[in-house]
Amino acid sequence: MRAGVLPGLPDARERAMGEIAVSSRQLDHLLHVPAGTYGSPYQQAFAELAVSHRGRPAAEIVPLLRTAADAALLGFTGADLAEQAQAISAGARYELRVRVTGA
Repeated sequence: MRAGVLPGLPDARERAMGEIAVSSRQLDHLLHVPAGTYGSPYQQAFAELAVSHRGRPAAEIVPLLRTAADAALLGFTGADLAEQAQAISAGARYELRVRVTGA
């Protein structure tokens, strides 16, 4: 998996892309990979939802993404999560650009 890519379903033709700005302190939470796991906790949650919630309403997916983002201490906005939820619902691949700020 490439850094900055949240895996969706591999056969999806459409691709959504979002961009967030995170502080260097938040970047540690985004990229943290505990030993013996694949990707960060948020990436894992996103990948699981991409499989289990494809075709479900985005409004149903947003609270699940919010829980995962809050647990990972990521500051996604409601709009960020809605965009990600729509990609999951549609079965689209979702790429997230991460811009690191100095604070």
